[in-house]
Amino acid sequence: MADNEELTVTKESLWYIDNYILIRDYYDRTVSRIAARCIRQGNIAVEDYPFYPYIIDVLTELCETGDYIIEHRELHPFVEKKIKGGVDALKKNLSLYKQELERNASVDMAAKKDEDLSAAKDAFGGFTNQADDPTKGAGQSIDDVVAKLMAEQEKLIEKEENNESKGE
Repeated sequence: MADNEELTVTKESLWYIDNYILIRDYYDRTVSRIAARCIRQGNIAVEDYPFYPYIIDVLTELCETGDYIIEHRELHPFVEKKIKGGVDALKKNLSLYKQELERNASVDMAAKKDEDLSAAKDAFGGFTNQADDPTKGAGQSIDDVVAKLMAEQEKLIEKEENNESKGE
């Protein structure tokens, strides 16, 4: 039976195993390189890197290629020879790559969240900017606090003046 399976394997289908190995190594090197670039660019988040979607594209191709290999059982004997740990290691790593893809493929979703946040700001008249006034959002503006302190100061002065005039 194994001989029949090997006969159904084509040069084109074997390419998927070699391509998976190449893409996996390329993905790892690309992520490392981009992480280093992000550090050199002021320690920006990898997600903020202008070419971040390319990482997601490579990761997507990696997962698609791995899925093809898993689905084509005739390739499994070759996986055992070419990938350390064989099919089990391929499945485990593929699962991790898919989790990574699910966590990070939401660039469009993040953009949608920014749009939603912008719409909410417009609907509520904008959020306060604490850089301009650190007391905003704390219940009173800086102007209100100063006015309150000045009023209290005036009351103290009036009280002292009244006490002085009664005492004379």
